[in-house]
Amino acid sequence: MIEELRETVCGLHAELVRNNLVAWTAGNVSGRLPGADLFVIKPSGVSYDDLTPGSMVVCDLDGAPVEGTLAPSSDTAAHAYVYRHMPQVNGVVHTHSTYASAWAARGEPIPCVLTAMADEFGGAIPVGPFALIGGDDIGRGVVETLSGHRSRAVLMRNHGVFTVGESPKAAVKAAVMCEDVARTVHLSRQLGEPLPIAPADVDRLYDRYQNVYGQRSDR
Repeated sequence: MIEELRETVCGLHAELVRNNLVAWTAGNVSGRLPGADLFVIKPSGVSYDDLTPGSMVVCDLDGAPVEGTLAPSSDTAAHAYVYRHMPQVNGVVHTHSTYASAWAARGEPIPCVLTAMADEFGGAIPVGPFALIGGDDIGRGVVETLSGHRSRAVLMRNHGVFTVGESPKAAVKAAVMCEDVARTVHLSRQLGEPLPIAPADVDRLYDRYQNVYGQRSDR
């Protein structure tokens, strides 16, 4: 299972590049190993072109490497904190995607003015506190902000995006969708004030998308 997870996490990093969510070596994807207190994460400072399943680093839930020859991502402690405190989460993604990070730089939530936002995030995308990189302060901010919130994404102030999901793929999807709606809402505000969606309609849209949309095998 660990080798399969290495392959999955490695392959999902290509989606960050394909969707223009990262620059140079920034950004990372991690995935929790089912049935074990372990997760797999990208190594620190390695080019996306050079990533292989074997270069992925296996860490325990304290963020300590237990398998792999490379140093793990500088965001490892943040990912570990999320896994320790959000047992329903099996995938975490961090990006500095342009439009979403612009909202984070302003410390402003992205308002729920699109049905796609209601579908995926169940409301506005919230802003988390400023935190320095390297320790678990970012993870604390992610958990505190998303606890009791339907959003799978949080804009960490002056930093970028963290997303969570029931799988690494779901977390990557949330990161892609976060950037997409951040761009659209930004463009909308250049034309005027976007129109909000009524909370009751947001609830109905979210419920339909999460429980009815797509094929049953997807869930």
